[in-house]
Amino acid sequence: MDKYFRLINREHPLPRNYIPSDLVDIGLPFDALPGEQKRLLEEKTAYAVLELISRSRHEGLNLCCISGYRSYARQAELYTGSSYVAAPGTSEHQSGLALDLSCPAVHMELSEAFAETREGIWLAGHAPLYGFILRYPKNKEHITGVPYEPWHIRYVTRPLASYLTMTGLTLEEYHSLENPVEI
Repeated sequence: MDKYFRLINREHPLPRNYIPSDLVDIGLPFDALPGEQKRLLEEKTAYAVLELISRSRHEGLNLCCISGYRSYARQAELYTGSSYVAAPGTSEHQSGLALDLSCPAVHMELSEAFAETREGIWLAGHAPLYGFILRYPKNKEHITGVPYEPWHIRYVTRPLASYLTMTGLTLEEYHSLENPVEI
């Protein structure tokens, strides 16, 4: 299966030694110092984020990247058993395809309040145009197993992002279809 369509969760973890071969830091606006691992993203994902952020800036918004790639070892350090922190191997951040975003209006924090900011509202409406889904939507916690995270986006390609957004399906629901739509 295409890496962009891959389901990563508790039932479908990544191997401990999985490290994407094409991680890059292309200078995106991060709330992190140069050289920090969390500035890395899978290459195609990074350029899609660049397009997304460039467009948001053109519209007077101030989206900022908070956390991209996270190794298995780093996830193990962060894991506390909380439903907001994925167990090692089950975090999409390890794939390099996921990114947490925030903005100054919520002090660059990852909180549900982000959804009510101009940036959060814009992101929810525009992410699919750049190949991203809001991975853990509100009222789908019973399906994803993860609480609502309006700041967490996942690159799945434009066709799949559009399909999931139009149908209201999560990635879990898409993968559970008897005959998933060929995208």
